[in-house]
Amino acid sequence: MIKLIAIDMDGTLLDSNKKIPAENIVAIQKAAAAGIKVVLCTGRPKSGILPYFEELGLTEEEYIIMNNGCTIYSTKNWELMDYAQVTTKELESLYQATQSHPDVCLTLTGEENYYAVANKVPMLVQYDADLVFAEAKSISLEEVKKSSEIIFQAMYMAEESLLDAFQNSKEAELSQDFSVVRSQDYIFEVMPKGHTKASALKSLSEKLGFSPDQVMALGDAANDLEMLEFATHSVAMGNATEDIKKRCRYVTSSNDEAGVAKAIYDYAL
Repeated sequence: MIKLIAIDMDGTLLDSNKKIPAENIVAIQKAAAAGIKVVLCTGRPKSGILPYFEELGLTEEEYIIMNNGCTIYSTKNWELMDYAQVTTKELESLYQATQSHPDVCLTLTGEENYYAVANKVPMLVQYDADLVFAEAKSISLEEVKKSSEIIFQAMYMAEESLLDAFQNSKEAELSQDFSVVRSQDYIFEVMPKGHTKASALKSLSEKLGFSPDQVMALGDAANDLEMLEFATHSVAMGNATEDIKKRCRYVTSSNDEAGVAKAIYDYAL
């Protein structure tokens, strides 16, 4: 019996217009009413989640995994239950990686702010910040190091071809000290070593007393893969890549066809 449903947001819960289909809201409310814990599991920061969570209209305490597994929040008083932190030394090495790739911008997700480590915020970075209802702020590496703000994760951003070259050059080196994933054409994400959506989902499941065979996870992209592999009831969206679909137990409809709702009715309720 499924006791927890972990749901990715972009490309999964949200349709192509970044809206939640009404059918998904109804199905999620029915799952919650049946006693199933609903956990949004996303790369988004808190600012990019709150409006959507409020739209779901859930009244019981739920949990949200944010920043690709670097943070876990309880929705009761929005308490930060657990987090991973990028250290000052790690920030230096992350910044150094961009020195031979000046068109790649290092961005940082803090507890309160979205930073671009640059003299000014590139348009692509602000575009991404707009998607999560945030304003990107330019900051120097020295200012970040002096700040007391917790930095949860980093992202490298650039146009696809430039980021391809960066990834080909730096991925092997970075993956020795960090968990890395290419989540979008223009984003290469970097988390503290060992922290992913899967590690956070495993930690939360254990805290709640649920085993993997009581967990259903839904996703569509590379940064969902480990989470999907953890959950016994793995569901690939219809819009997922063929590689993701092959590795999942089930395949549902696309995000534009309320695939989350269909999966909840088919496999959880």
